Amino acid sequence: MSETPDPEVIELASKVFDLARTGDADALAAYVDAGVPANLTNDKGDSLVMLAAYHGHAAAVSALLARGADADRANDRGQTPLAGAVFKGEDGVIRALLAGGANPESGTPSAVDTARMFGKTELLELFGSR
Repeated sequence: MSETPDPEVIELASKVFDLARTGDADALAAYVDAGVPANLTNDKGDSLVMLAAYHGHAAAVSALLARGADADRANDRGQTPLAGAVFKGEDGVIRALLAGGANPESGTPSAVDTARMFGKTELLELFGSR
């Protein structure tokens, strides 16, 4: 039994994903507080945290994690927000994810693997100190 998605729901979801990409932490927090799932994912499995992390928005990441979002939720390709932040060189996001409980060993490749690939020894040390 396949139902056609409600266009208003699709529009709202698109708006919330855009807020994650642009890093509007206050608006994201308000939507999640009003009932939008903190672990909402798009058609590629990218969560709100993944989108905020990949686009370098530490405050948005923190706001989502504070509302129960999963710091280690991998997308359909097995990538985690932490590995994406390592790849993009987003130090503030990396720290926000670690503070929110992200596991540097999660995902494929993991954040540890990504740091090794790019010779980011300072991150390997940070991950080892956890």
